[in-house]
Amino acid sequence: MVRPSHRREMAKKTIQEGRLNIRQACEAFFISRTCYRYKAKLSEENMRIADWLVRLTTEQRNWGFGLCFLYLRNIKGFGWNHKRVYRIYCELELNLRIKPKRRLVREKPEPLCQPDAANGSPPFFVQCEK
Repeated sequence: MVRPSHRREMAKKTIQEGRLNIRQACEAFFISRTCYRYKAKLSEENMRIADWLVRLTTEQRNWGFGLCFLYLRNIKGFGWNHKRVYRIYCELELNLRIKPKRRLVREKPEPLCQPDAANGSPPFFVQCEK
């Protein structure tokens, strides 16, 4: 399955080569003529959002998406939608790395205690020598 944006590029290429006119190319690649003429307006604004996100995540390495978005919205006063900012955040792959749990390594482990008697006769355990 080919995306509409890719089909639009193929249609533009065939029109530039002079093979088909706009109407025929749109019918051939199954796109509408409005889709063919569409131009994205938000690329400059998206670049600005991406620049802010990269700057924030390099300065504040422990900030995730939520803190970055709240900073941009509340402190800097940008009115960007959280879904738009999150989409750009994911495209930049700025997700925080999940730190694995570390096991405590003991230099000298304590010796295991051995029971003094079998099955419940008191005392249960002998004190271990250190």
